[in-house]
Amino acid sequence: MISHYIVVGLGGAIGAILRAALGKILPLAVYGLPCYILLVNMLGCFFMGFLSELMTLHWKAPDNIKFFLISGVLGGFTTFSAFALEFGLLYQKQQYFFAITYTTLTFALSILSFFVGLIIVRVLS
Repeated sequence: MISHYIVVGLGGAIGAILRAALGKILPLAVYGLPCYILLVNMLGCFFMGFLSELMTLHWKAPDNIKFFLISGVLGGFTTFSAFALEFGLLYQKQQYFFAITYTTLTFALSILSFFVGLIIVRVLS
């Protein structure tokens, strides 16, 4: 049982490092709209859908691998708190249009990305 916590922690560290590394290559904003965290969350949701469907249909991964990849790496990679910060900064600057657009895009594109990952596994099966 304790090993689950260790693999989640190790995966979380890797996910956070990956997120920070992407921050060096992805644009922080486009036309005033924060896009870095949006893109990170879309990628994370895509891989969440892809891995969960892969593990359901084709790969009976051991629990430690599931905890490492899903809760650890992807949990550390994606970040709702950074999304909330970006929204809060836009709101405080009274950029309400951007705040609403950012929120809508984040939710819609992240969920869409999840299902795209899921569908890719089904199509390739």
